[in-house]
Amino acid sequence: MEIRKNTVADIEQLVQIWYESSIKAHDFINHEYWDAQKQDMKEKYLPMSETYVLCVDQEIIGFVSVVGQYLAALFIANDYQGNGYGKELVSFIKQKRKHLQLKVYAKNEQAVQFYLKNHFLKKQELIDEQTGEKEMLMEWKK
Repeated sequence: MEIRKNTVADIEQLVQIWYESSIKAHDFINHEYWDAQKQDMKEKYLPMSETYVLCVDQEIIGFVSVVGQYLAALFIANDYQGNGYGKELVSFIKQKRKHLQLKVYAKNEQAVQFYLKNHFLKKQELIDEQTGEKEMLMEWKK
């Protein structure tokens, strides 16, 4: 297993992991929403983020993206979920920050539990303007 900074050549693969994982984890949101976000993810969000990829046998299986103190993305390819790779990426990014915040959909109970287990605290309930879904603002401090 290796964690490294992403390269431009990784972007297509990262968007695919994000897309497939988003559809699986957010079955309460219409697929068309995720389709509409693909281009922005590729051209806007990933390029503006500090992103690290997790590789197993040279294959990218997940990534974490941060913008300042905001954990903007944490995704593991569907076939590799549940094997501790998400925890590896969270631990990695915590070594680089003293404070992190993130938003997670309240209905994505698996993700909420994951972040609670990794010492994030629920700070506030919000409504995502784009989807109308309830989300949790969560925070971790060193």
